[in-house]
Amino acid sequence: MRNHINNLLIQTLERLTAVLVVAEIVILFVGIVARYAFHHPLIWSDELASLLFLWLAMFGAALALGRNEHMRMSALVNRFGDTGRGFAELLALAAAIGFLLAILGPAIDYWENESMVSLMSLDISMSWRAAAMPVGTALMIVMALLRLDRKTLPMALLALIVVGAVFAGFSLLRPQLLHLGQWNLLIFFLGVVSGTVFLGVPIAFSFGLATLGYLAASTRMPLSVLVARMDTGMSHPVLLSVPLFVFLGLLIEMTGMASVMVRFLANLLGHVRGGLSFVLIGAMYLVSGISGSKAADMAAVAPVLFPEMEARGANRGELVALLAATGAQTETIPPSLILITIGSVTGISIAALFTGGLLPGLVVGLILCVMTWSRARDMQVAPRATAAAIGRSFVIAIPALVLPFVIRGAVVGGIATATEVSTIGIVYCVLAGLLIYRQFDVNRLLPMLVQTVVLSGAIMLIVGAATAMAWAITSSGFSRVVGGWIVGMPGGAISFMAISILLFAILGSILEGIPVIVLFGPLLFPIARQVGIHEVHYAMVAILAMGVGLFAPPFGVGYYVACAIGGANPDDGMRHIWRYLAALMVGLIIVAAIPWISIGFL
Repeated sequence: MRNHINNLLIQTLERLTAVLVVAEIVILFVGIVARYAFHHPLIWSDELASLLFLWLAMFGAALALGRNEHMRMSALVNRFGDTGRGFAELLALAAAIGFLLAILGPAIDYWENESMVSLMSLDISMSWRAAAMPVGTALMIVMALLRLDRKTLPMALLALIVVGAVFAGFSLLRPQLLHLGQWNLLIFFLGVVSGTVFLGVPIAFSFGLATLGYLAASTRMPLSVLVARMDTGMSHPVLLSVPLFVFLGLLIEMTGMASVMVRFLANLLGHVRGGLSFVLIGAMYLVSGISGSKAADMAAVAPVLFPEMEARGANRGELVALLAATGAQTETIPPSLILITIGSVTGISIAALFTGGLLPGLVVGLILCVMTWSRARDMQVAPRATAAAIGRSFVIAIPALVLPFVIRGAVVGGIATATEVSTIGIVYCVLAGLLIYRQFDVNRLLPMLVQTVVLSGAIMLIVGAATAMAWAITSSGFSRVVGGWIVGMPGGAISFMAISILLFAILGSILEGIPVIVLFGPLLFPIARQVGIHEVHYAMVAILAMGVGLFAPPFGVGYYVACAIGGANPDDGMRHIWRYLAALMVGLIIVAAIPWISIGFL
């Protein structure tokens, strides 16, 4: 019975959220056509898209919880025995349930408060939008409870008791905590976050628990403020592009556009020593300019290239190490989700970030090419492709190669905003798949839409929880103290840049890029401007540093994603990844030392 209810609920949510994604694509694309082609903007389209997006994000977060696909750091938990690992997973689930139960009442209060406000263009109550918070929270509670079964029920009850005891303990200590002032920041935002993250609690809930504990135990603020700040973080208009770019990346692979790009590059460079490694680096550069999702990029390129590279003598462990390195290298390539996130939380022009990100990725890619060339002495080379074969593959690949320039040109040319431009890419990709490449599997659309929703929901919940956490830290006055300390350090901009590289690399390995930017972007970017560092230059350095951390074992999640996609044991790639990380650090230092690389074309 439990399994039947769980499957029915998940299937219902999958179909509902798939419809929401399609609706968002249609609304935004119609808005572009109405404004640019007919000069008659639809003033209600942005409000309707925002309303549906909050529901999409909350439903996606519920699906991710039901499918156990929220982002988490499991390196420490995986070292436990079977019993210890099982209890840690139940403890993480119990912690998520505790957080959700604690904010359900405040979410209802928030919904009731929002009913007094109206959406201007749609002329309806804001409660239609705000209702997504309590409904989504309740759905996540149901999803979490349905993951419990009879076999694990005793241990699950013990985990719930442990979590309840921790909640009760902080409640009893509230009188003492109220007098600790900013020391509570260390207790909750260092102690609670570190403890929960290392125990495998999903990152979004780790942030949420820390902020919940801080507000409830050491301040007198109502918890509805936490829900409001989560809503604010999840509702930024630019972030609507996240699910649309994720879906675009999946379309690129499904329509065969990724494979024709790779085939052209293989014909062009396959006869060079290590040529296919250069193809891998170049293909990741091109595909990153389309999908915006590192996992989608790697999944599009690796299955096409790895079999042929192994046939020429490449080691699978070294291949996944190079794949991970290219994932870090291409973090700055537009329209990367991290670029969009930086623009949303700092106010930096998305067009400037898109322009500034191209050359840093190219510079780091050239450093990787040098490393690859030095490592490719024993690899076989393919016969040189004929000019006719290269030309034929180039002609076939032209529609795919043009897509990154179409997307960038639409933003820079003012045809579409960074939020809307992904819909142009989606329509272009669908037409190319149907009319040019004749490769479009309708049966794969629903799974792709569901995958989009689940990944986007997990990302949006992290952004929402991190926004609330950043607001709590900032409102405490701690950011001003840290800012003053950093500004007062000797060395000025050079010292600040060095500290930032170290900080972003460490945080990127533990928390991944988006939550780090949401959490620390509002604090560090104003300081960078204050010490004379151009904000786009600083953004590129921060992104590359986080990329190094994200793909650096043992904590970097990106490395394990690359191993999973490349079909290699993480231990096989571990002894190869360090030389590529060293190459990435050389490229990062060059980009940090020469601002022109990031801002020369602005």
